[in-house]
Amino acid sequence: MDRLNVAVVGMNFGKEFVKLYQRHPDVDGVAICRRDAAALKADGEELGIPEPLRFADFADVIASDEVDAVHIVTPISTHADYTIRALRAGKHTACTVPMGLLTEELKEICALRKESGLVYMMMETSVYTREFLYVKGLAEKGALGKIQFVRGSHMQNMGLEGWPEYWLGFPPFWYGTHAISPLLVIGGWKADYVIGHGSGTLSDDLACRYGSPYPVETVTIRMKDSDVAAEATRSLYETVRQYRESFDVYGSKMAYEWEQIADEGAALFEGGEEARRVFAPDADDLLIEPLKPFTKKEVILNKDNVSFIQGAGHGGSHPHLVQAFVSAVRDGSAPLLDAAMSANITAAGILGHESALRGGERIALPEF
Repeated sequence: MDRLNVAVVGMNFGKEFVKLYQRHPDVDGVAICRRDAAALKADGEELGIPEPLRFADFADVIASDEVDAVHIVTPISTHADYTIRALRAGKHTACTVPMGLLTEELKEICALRKESGLVYMMMETSVYTREFLYVKGLAEKGALGKIQFVRGSHMQNMGLEGWPEYWLGFPPFWYGTHAISPLLVIGGWKADYVIGHGSGTLSDDLACRYGSPYPVETVTIRMKDSDVAAEATRSLYETVRQYRESFDVYGSKMAYEWEQIADEGAALFEGGEEARRVFAPDADDLLIEPLKPFTKKEVILNKDNVSFIQGAGHGGSHPHLVQAFVSAVRDGSAPLLDAAMSANITAAGILGHESALRGGERIALPEF
């Protein structure tokens, strides 16, 4: 496929991706989908989307012969359902995180992808941030030496105003891919089994919503066919901390630790007691020319969106995600975060939460 038409479904956070697709030379047309008619019209006019490519119903998007691929940026509970419907309709599919909420959903998506030969990609920002790409570069050059241990966290106060109702009381590791994915991707590993523990007690009005009693959960992950283990921590409510979406990597030659306070710089340990502060450069050298400006925070359309206020622009990851998805569709290749890898990452969180509910029971991940 030389040029394709992409539909972005969901215009709250998804709106940020429309201009990226519009700038990509391998994208012919961009469609948008939003249920609110007035908002759909306003977004269409603002973004220059022709009326035939404005949709109010997802069913119409996947039924359209004008759409080759869909990028799903809708509430979490719809991710698996929309992905399954899109793949069944013959559409290449990208979806924001997480891939789904049940391991059976993940298995069905993987089976559909294999059966159809279509592209599936989970649009995980944390493995395309400037920080992760910097550390990945160190690993690929051998500068870290042998990786001995990896650790990640995603600590966030979603009790702040601005988040949709469905987030209240959400189980921490049902949305664990930001903390887990860098730990697996840095070494090209897959999770073999997980052991989870909950910490603290969530207030009853939040705990009753999903039957999840913990404000904080920690999961240890044993990698398949590797001697490396990982640790990931996730919090959502009633735990005070500045937003933190981090990963630490410890090697035999060098180690990298995420900054403790925003904008103070990460720590790079280079042997003995030597350490220095580092700021990862933009990784725009990995991008095609039209997408390079979008690694900068200044091009964000809606700087007031709470996801950007806390997530700090997602580390310049958005153009890398779009480039990877378009390239996979165009070339017929598997993206880094294909269905099997995405399912393994997502399942590590789902089953880590399940393990915490079972008092730290060891749970093996299924094959995808």
